[in-house]
Amino acid sequence: MSPLIIIIAGFIGVTALVGGVAVMFLGNNDEKLEDRLKQLTSRKRTIATQESVLKEGALDTFQASGGSLQSIFARFGRFHLLFEQAGTSITLEKFLIVSAGLALAGAVAVIAAGLHPGLMPVTAGTGAVLPLVWLLWRRKKRFKKFASQLPAALELIARALRAGHSLAAGFQLVGQEVSEPLGTEFAQVFEEQNLGIPMDDALRAMTDRIPNLDLKFFVTAIVLQRQTGGDLAEILDKIGNLIRERFNIWGQIQALTGEGRLSGVVLMGLPPLLFLACYRLNPDYVMVLFTDPLGRKMLMVAVVMQLIGAFVIKKIVNIKV
Repeated sequence: MSPLIIIIAGFIGVTALVGGVAVMFLGNNDEKLEDRLKQLTSRKRTIATQESVLKEGALDTFQASGGSLQSIFARFGRFHLLFEQAGTSITLEKFLIVSAGLALAGAVAVIAAGLHPGLMPVTAGTGAVLPLVWLLWRRKKRFKKFASQLPAALELIARALRAGHSLAAGFQLVGQEVSEPLGTEFAQVFEEQNLGIPMDDALRAMTDRIPNLDLKFFVTAIVLQRQTGGDLAEILDKIGNLIRERFNIWGQIQALTGEGRLSGVVLMGLPPLLFLACYRLNPDYVMVLFTDPLGRKMLMVAVVMQLIGAFVIKKIVNIKV
């Protein structure tokens, strides 16, 4: 039997095994949601019981379905928050399956291409990390778009307040008129306070999902105004103008640091490209880095120095405004 057929069969088998294990760990959230709806709609339930159900499950209705794997990984970090911040409906189980599949595909690609087996850990690790890189990129892009939409949203709420609408109606208006992601987040705050969650708690939950400094200023202003009073519309106008000025200064800094950022990209991309070129011209010359003990130590030192250099360059060009 051909080795390629064996490799493909092994890949399919391992992928099916990982998928089966993930399905076994999946939880059935439909029954939980039905129980919560029954508790909320039942007239025999007391108000205290309904409030406890709301506090327990209102925020979960906006998140992806969870399972035992999520409860296990929750001990090490809030992974569900990462998916929510990225604005994706993918679950942790699917994410792990995709990572395992890409890692296995990277290892199989080395064998199928007839490359040196020492490259298998590199290709497998790269494949496993690719979904995480995509998730972080999507999260960063979503945060950036949210920040650009915030000044217009604050001005829209200020105009709604001057027109005689309530603050909750202003959030509803932003949710209807502004696109994703800001419109979705503000609409979620409106729905949460409609379900009985206090406005202050709903706003703080939004700042937890979107760690934006300008948004924290906005939430703090609303909380203080609800406690002490004042003209909230004027406050929102000032915050919006402040955010626009910060964007202008940030644009100027990006233009001045463009050369440093481009130099960082070149310095980080040159060693891998040079390695591929040398491997293409003389594979035996490059494989010494993987076969010889001294070569492996030199490779580890080079990787560490690359990471340190990337960190230093990022600190130099990343000027916070």
